[in-house]
Amino acid sequence: MHRFANPNRFLKLANAILPWSNGVLVVSLLAGLALALVWSPGDYQQGDTVRIMYVHVPAAWMGMFAYVAMAVASAVALIWKHPLADLAGRATAPVGAAFTFVCLVTGALWGKPMWGTWWVWDARLTSMLILLFLYFGYMALHNAFDDPQRGAKAAAVLALVGVVNVPIIKFSVDWWNTLHQPASVVRMDGPAVDPSMLWPLLVMGLAFKAFYVSVVLLRIKAEIADAKIRALRMSEIHG
Repeated sequence: MHRFANPNRFLKLANAILPWSNGVLVVSLLAGLALALVWSPGDYQQGDTVRIMYVHVPAAWMGMFAYVAMAVASAVALIWKHPLADLAGRATAPVGAAFTFVCLVTGALWGKPMWGTWWVWDARLTSMLILLFLYFGYMALHNAFDDPQRGAKAAAVLALVGVVNVPIIKFSVDWWNTLHQPASVVRMDGPAVDPSMLWPLLVMGLAFKAFYVSVVLLRIKAEIADAKIRALRMSEIHG
């Protein structure tokens, strides 16, 4: 991966990936929406309210995935001093925070008709809220120091400490009594979701993943461009 420490090499790779990720995003999002809103049936108990699932569940998946990706990038930045790893973490943080926020909002919209309340201090709800705060803390620490290196190091440490929350989110329904149902997609004995609902859910999950890839690559490219501009300005000042 150190060969991609050269920004020009990384930009070539990013420019090669972006058309594909954008294409997958458009196709899977349109297909997922059509499957979720038209082809997929309503639930026998929840009716059409169940369609919130096709946004809520992929957003929850991506909130956790993005945090793990941010923690891995932070570990690479701390251990191997990879110059693009910190940029990847910074690019991922607001995207992961947005996914987590969407998960919490859609969960509240889903919970009101199903549970009769917008919010309860359920183990999974609470751990997802903590995940959102961890994203906010990471972004705040990055900008809390005059020395960018100190901010990056402090944010990376927080990301690595906070990653323990991800398995808590995943297994909270197994460890504690919660309002959430147990895992129904990733199970040892196979998914418990009917294929008519599982396929739209997986396609929407692919769309969210493609969105993540496209946006993070664009944000890293913007960070590289900003760094080049700052370097040019500094050279002009000292020149």
